[in-house]
Amino acid sequence: MLAGELYRLLMAGADRTSDFARHVLAAPLALAHGERGRPLDAALGLSAGDVTALLLTHFPHAAAFVADRLSFDGQGDAPASIEEPDLRQLLLDNRSAPGPDAVWLTHIVARRSLDSNHLWQDLGLKDRSDLSRLMRDYFAPLAAANSRDMKWKKFFYRTLCQSEGILICKSPVCDACTDFAACFGAEDGHSLLAQVSRAIP
Repeated sequence: MLAGELYRLLMAGADRTSDFARHVLAAPLALAHGERGRPLDAALGLSAGDVTALLLTHFPHAAAFVADRLSFDGQGDAPASIEEPDLRQLLLDNRSAPGPDAVWLTHIVARRSLDSNHLWQDLGLKDRSDLSRLMRDYFAPLAAANSRDMKWKKFFYRTLCQSEGILICKSPVCDACTDFAACFGAEDGHSLLAQVSRAIP
């Protein structure tokens, strides 16, 4: 099943505007399902039990289509990098939505932040505005702190470094920094979910 087909199955006729919560869970799930190099739970940073709970909560009609990609070795949520636990904690400490969705998104956002594209792309979202809304809806204190709209991966790591007293910026003032465009520039590109929908059998 193509990633785009799985996304449409997960959404079950809803759209990203009318059911945004389902969209921000379905998009990374469908994109990660198309990645053949790692189990689905590891691609999302969740345990197999959490992926199962997510599926049964939001997508019971599609659970059978993704169960074969789960690894039940209990390692899906094991940190994939030295900074991932700190990033998870940053997100958990700034949750603004109750319930398990925000916890699942904490793990998903932290894991997908380790990938190499813009974060909105690595989450399978349509564009940067989806990510901005996700952050406002689920992690409002971080969204408010990122008032200048710094790229989210840059913002996360800058925040983590500042909390440890580590200065990583070349200049104390962003406007005077030679890396301004790298931190605040446009996040153009195509949706990875749309791209893999055409390429993955």
